Amino acid sequence: MYTISSGLHYMDLGFQGRARVIASAVVQSNSGVAIIDPGPSSCLDVLLGELDQHGIMISDIQALLLTHIHLDHAGSTGSLIRKNPEIKVYVHERGAAHMLDPSKLLASASRLYGEDMDRLWGEFLPVPRNNIYSLSGGERINVADRTFEVEYTPGHASHHVSFFDRSSQVAFVGDTAGVRTGRALFVMPPTPPPDIDVEVWLESIELIRKWRATSLFTTHFGLHEDAEAHLDALVEHLIAISEIAKTVIIERGDADQQLNSFTRQARVYLRSRLPVEEADLYDFAAPLALGWFGLARYWRKRNIQEA
Repeated sequence: MYTISSGLHYMDLGFQGRARVIASAVVQSNSGVAIIDPGPSSCLDVLLGELDQHGIMISDIQALLLTHIHLDHAGSTGSLIRKNPEIKVYVHERGAAHMLDPSKLLASASRLYGEDMDRLWGEFLPVPRNNIYSLSGGERINVADRTFEVEYTPGHASHHVSFFDRSSQVAFVGDTAGVRTGRALFVMPPTPPPDIDVEVWLESIELIRKWRATSLFTTHFGLHEDAEAHLDALVEHLIAISEIAKTVIIERGDADQQLNSFTRQARVYLRSRLPVEEADLYDFAAPLALGWFGLARYWRKRNIQEA
């Protein structure tokens, strides 16, 4: 595990054998442990192994704080509760129903990932109602001897929240603050369907700024100690990539041609700003093809039509 500050750490879950793709944050104190975004069940052995190496047992985990319920962030929640039924799960109220009964969530994800579902994500077990603590934004959560401020930060997902630990000045921002797999100041917006809303996302970014955090923790990937510059970069690239999608929408072409056009142009955009290997890692962490489907849905809902 990597240390953020005293009692705050994070680990690389080694998703599909690759580094710097999915991170989980660990909050540790004498009274217990909380985990922010425990990741998918396909990485559960890595998560538990890392905890064990640092003397943390499953029985020590008091709470899971979920920024949102997407499989790469929350998929192992039910599996952890099966091992420790006392764990509290903090999740936005719009996501809570899907944690209770994930059938619709899994059906939607299966349409995107097909036969790769199990290989990528593993099982997604339901969470008992008594374990769930619903959030709407504006709360303060006391876990592992820390107080986390909660804000509702949609745009990437309609059920997304972010958490701020004022004592360390770290904001845990899930996907609302984008994907940044290395030190280079390039922040890519992950835009899978069905909830992408660019205007709302920009509002959420401004809400995060109001915390004046010195560091941002993103699930993809890790701690970034240049919070303002990071958010500025995200705004720039969110607008630019969404405009690429808009241009593709108004071009003539069938579904495959539009998908190919967007991914080609977006990949050129990434590679003009990053080394090829790093650009490819971004594409793996937040696949451009899925990004197209989210942005295409966003623009078509706003009556942007093909020419």
